[in-house]
Amino acid sequence: MKTLYRKFIAATLVILAISIVLSFILTNWVYMTSTKGKIDRQNVVIAEEIAHGLENMHSSGPAYDTYLNSMSKLGYQLYIVSETGEGEFFGQPFNKTELPEEAAKVLTDQEVYHGMDSFAGQFLLMGHFSNDLENTVGVPFTMNDQNYGLFLRPNNKLLFSDIHMIFAWFFVAIAVVSITGVIWFAKHLIKPITKLTEATREITRENFNFPLNIARRDEIGQLAESFSRMQEQLQHNDEARKSFINNVSHDFQSPLMNIQGYAELLQTQKLSAEEHFEYVQIIDQESKRLSNLTKQLLLLTSLDQKSYPMKLSDVKLDDQIKETIRRHQWRLEEKEIEVSYKLAPVIFKGDPELLVNIWDNLLTNAIKYNSHGGSILISLSQTESAIEVVFKDTGIGISEDAISQIFDRFYRVDSARKKDGTGLGLSIVKQIIELHTGEIRAVSQAGKGTTFTITFFREKHREE
Repeated sequence: MKTLYRKFIAATLVILAISIVLSFILTNWVYMTSTKGKIDRQNVVIAEEIAHGLENMHSSGPAYDTYLNSMSKLGYQLYIVSETGEGEFFGQPFNKTELPEEAAKVLTDQEVYHGMDSFAGQFLLMGHFSNDLENTVGVPFTMNDQNYGLFLRPNNKLLFSDIHMIFAWFFVAIAVVSITGVIWFAKHLIKPITKLTEATREITRENFNFPLNIARRDEIGQLAESFSRMQEQLQHNDEARKSFINNVSHDFQSPLMNIQGYAELLQTQKLSAEEHFEYVQIIDQESKRLSNLTKQLLLLTSLDQKSYPMKLSDVKLDDQIKETIRRHQWRLEEKEIEVSYKLAPVIFKGDPELLVNIWDNLLTNAIKYNSHGGSILISLSQTESAIEVVFKDTGIGISEDAISQIFDRFYRVDSARKKDGTGLGLSIVKQIIELHTGEIRAVSQAGKGTTFTITFFREKHREE
């Protein structure tokens, strides 16, 4: 398997190789189009000056040899040829000593030979360093009434001075340091990703506490931070799942055991009519409780999986809330609870059955946990951007510590709330509201009552 570390190094080396090739091509293009001709002309000027110095000598001799040897020591390779074809080399010898036919025009037609400009090396730019007599410039000169040709090129060995070597080592050092730096950086970059991979493996083993210890402020740091939040959420979900299973098992087991126990009593004991009626009534209540729990679980599962078939239509919220109050009128009268409402006529596009579930749950809770002779206030209002529904009661209230957990599944505040109910009602309410792109807030004070505020946002304001 190719690791990201190897891929990063390979990609860097490929980019480096491509950069070198492109740089070489560009350098060759610049050399061939302008630099090559310029170098040829510069060497022609030097050759002409040397030839002019030879013409002033009028004859060959010790001064002639001394002069040409001095020129060769200054960094030039020289070749002097006469009309008779006799030639003499000065300085570093050439690897190839054959002149092309064009070079003969230096003697026959007194023309300048531009061999450095016309020379075609195998590797273009590298041809500049070819130690070939053909790769020279040639100029004619006359001495003792005889025509000569002077062919010249810079000495390759002397082209590289100390400063050139310093620059060469400088670039080598840059290349070594750059490649080493890239390798180190790649290793430093891949290390946190390796940790994230290990953490992912641990998550598959349901270990959500694997320490990352990645303190970075770049994108990888953001990824690690998001991963840590995901770990916490997965751990929370796992605990919630296990708690959910435990709670469901308990909530199913309790009514089932009651039904089973009282059914056995009805079968095995001689009971009075009063006891018989009481036991049947308990079985009926537990059956209804079990049925209600099953319905709520099915609804909650559908909402979780986004599989609930929502049937959207225009709903008159004020009429729906009034109808809910009428259905629970007998319970209100039983506890002598006074209900007052202020409901503006509001039409909202939603699922009627789900919305009824909201009002039914909130009103049932407001009645169930209200004091005898208490009151409930319900209001409905709207603006251009939102619809607001408020349920306020004067019941037993909820403590500050518990208010943040009341929308969790199976959460019930205290023993007073555990006699009946499933602990799923407010969780379902919250999911239905969120399904309609809304939000619910709860404010409560123990002993003084609770206020639930629901806000449905208009469509054009939902994404703002």
